[in-house]
Amino acid sequence: MSMPLEDVTREAIGLPRQQRLSLERLLIELEDVEAAWDAEIQARVRAVKAGRVEGIPYEEVLARIDRRLAR
Repeated sequence: MSMPLEDVTREAIGLPRQQRLSLERLLIELEDVEAAWDAEIQARVRAVKAGRVEGIPYEEVLARIDRRLAR
């Protein structure tokens, strides 16, 4: 079960300084990762639309995963 934002905020403010800094760093890094994934997805979509790459059917992707996991 998730906590309301107000409770999470109160808990975070009550953390010792080093733990707050660690939490802040983690949250900032999550944003950077999300932005990087957004950029990667946009670049891949552009490449498919421009015909530079070809997509792989979902069924083929699953088959490849199954083969790798069977090793």
